[in-house]
Amino acid sequence: MPTSEARRGSSIIDTPQSPTANARAFAPGRTLRQGAKVLPEHARGHNRSLVLQTLFHQGAMSRADLSRETGLTRVTISDLVAELIADGFVAEIGVREASGPGKPAILVDLDHAGHRIVGLDLSGSDTFIGAVLTLDGSIVARREVPLPADADVVSTVIELARALVAEAHAPVLGVGVGTPGVIDDRGVILTAPNFGWAGFDLEGALRSALGLPVLVANDANAAVLAEYTFGGAPDDVLLVKVGRGVGSGLLLAGQPMRGSRFAAGEIGHVTVGTDGGPQCACGKVGCLEAWLSVPSLTSRLAEASDPDAHEGILRDAGERLGIALAPVVGTLDVSEIVLSGPADLLGGPLADQAVEALRARTLAPSHDDEGVRVRMTEQGQDIVLRGAAVMVLSGQLGVS
Repeated sequence: MPTSEARRGSSIIDTPQSPTANARAFAPGRTLRQGAKVLPEHARGHNRSLVLQTLFHQGAMSRADLSRETGLTRVTISDLVAELIADGFVAEIGVREASGPGKPAILVDLDHAGHRIVGLDLSGSDTFIGAVLTLDGSIVARREVPLPADADVVSTVIELARALVAEAHAPVLGVGVGTPGVIDDRGVILTAPNFGWAGFDLEGALRSALGLPVLVANDANAAVLAEYTFGGAPDDVLLVKVGRGVGSGLLLAGQPMRGSRFAAGEIGHVTVGTDGGPQCACGKVGCLEAWLSVPSLTSRLAEASDPDAHEGILRDAGERLGIALAPVVGTLDVSEIVLSGPADLLGGPLADQAVEALRARTLAPSHDDEGVRVRMTEQGQDIVLRGAAVMVLSGQLGVS
């Protein structure tokens, strides 16, 4: 998609010229880096994932092509492909056009319609969004429900998931959920102030209700997976997700960073001002989320008396964002920051001021370096749903 670039000192803002919230096709994907060696007893599972990963990223090819691309023997590939066809993950799609003597090769590819993934995004300021996705990430069904009262949140999420499973019309590989909060590696929500959750096993509750594999992650951590796999983000990237709350997802050297207490990227409750300000849902005053969340911003903008006051509110929020991001950029040397949320709020004056604050608070780049790049995501409101799909593909098939 064409973008417009506005240079601000050492940084760049890229803002999409047209929304892509309803886009369905993914860009060519990229693989999350492996973090551990493959043990001999896991070799077959690894080889299955390698075949699926290759087809996922490179498309249809012959068994001989797969052997060359993966380094596995033709006998091994033949065995694995037969197994994956029987399991409904791979399909023969015809023969390659003949280019010489001999029998034309039979092409195999992912059976994109053979299984479905259900993705849920609980990060919206006024709605929960769910979708049914094919294995290549195409959205084939979508539902939205109004944000319920706190007492009804879990039942609303379960009913939304059940409705989507019923619309899948194919075996469901798993359910991926992106939600605000600090979530451990078992899908337990350690804390989510916006929902009043503490120590709540959302993953277990959904798995018990649905009878399906379920993976739950922080919404920003899910979103950064989508941006890396499908959005062309570099190996070192910070994604700031703005919705009902404010959080960020971080990749370093292609590896997701969650922290020892699973709270890496929780910038929403970083104090960004000692000059008072609105009270945060967590009870503190001065949190970034109190300035930058969608409900907070829209409420203050509604009270703005004129265009200058409107712009001043956006610039103030951008200044606070830059203050929060500067230590992260300075410490980790990330090369790109991606903003995800309403473009009418985050683009323009807010993003401009965030870049100015970053430039003023970080080391000036060398003469041949343009500095950190700040841009809006081009994946629109589907980014968490796509990240949920990556979570399920990675967790169930080893594909990312």
